[in-house]
Amino acid sequence: MKLSRKFPLNALRVFEAVARHGSFSRAAVQLGMTQTAVSYQIKLLEDVLGEQLFLRQPRQIVTTDAAERMLPNVGKAFELLEDAMLSARQASNETLEIHSSPTFASHWLARNLGSFQLAYPAIAVRLLRVSKITDFNRDPADISMRWGAGPWPGHECHLLGRFSYAPMLSPALAESVGGLNEPRDLLKLPIIGAQQKSWLRWFAAAGVKEPDLSAHRPHNYLEQDLCGNAALAGHGIAILNHIYFAEELASGRLIAPFNHHCSDDIGIWLVHPKNRRNAPKVKAFREWVRQAVASDMLRTEPAPGEAGSD
Repeated sequence: MKLSRKFPLNALRVFEAVARHGSFSRAAVQLGMTQTAVSYQIKLLEDVLGEQLFLRQPRQIVTTDAAERMLPNVGKAFELLEDAMLSARQASNETLEIHSSPTFASHWLARNLGSFQLAYPAIAVRLLRVSKITDFNRDPADISMRWGAGPWPGHECHLLGRFSYAPMLSPALAESVGGLNEPRDLLKLPIIGAQQKSWLRWFAAAGVKEPDLSAHRPHNYLEQDLCGNAALAGHGIAILNHIYFAEELASGRLIAPFNHHCSDDIGIWLVHPKNRRNAPKVKAFREWVRQAVASDMLRTEPAPGEAGSD
């Protein structure tokens, strides 16, 4: 038997895609093939094996026992092949493309990437701020830095940290109302991003029940770096993560009144396809960023014993 018939790689790739998507049509879209071509490759593989792989039912397909036995090892085999191809394409100088949530990109990565590039001078970094979820099948990103609850199915996800947050504002704005003596005094000033759930969580933890934020809705910035810049300009109070604005707090350009902070289940995650876990540039960045974020959290996070912390 010819090797190409004994190991029909193209048919196996089609099989893996159909099983993963649970659909001939979706597999065809991913592979850039027609649905007829996908069906032909599955029929070819079934003929080679002498086993039926999928049961065609109305509106769905079901994998047979034979397919379930094959799928784990077929998936691992293609991961190994992709790793081999990635390694073969490695050049002495290569580019690592990172897609990042906007605030983590502007207020952490951009400020810290220099140390990564000093440690790995052969790896050039291309950093893009993105608000949408990166689709690794369509986007050229190697890594995505995602802000959310996570993890995301089908990807390798590493939680880097969940950061504390608190209301922050310029000292001059606080003085404009004669100072802030209790958490409810914040309602005297414009609240930036009042639609964010973190405001309600913070007020509740600070003992302010059901604050009326309806008058503050016009100050509607979605991204935290925009909220922070508006707060620095004296336009209102923003609820911000300490790790992103540690320098502004230390210099006195921003203050966090009442020494009270919260945290929740939202965090920053490093995400990449499972088949790229062993790519040298991905491994290098993954190891660096995990250590760097952990070190920065030790420096910037409020002490756990502070009064009023959540």
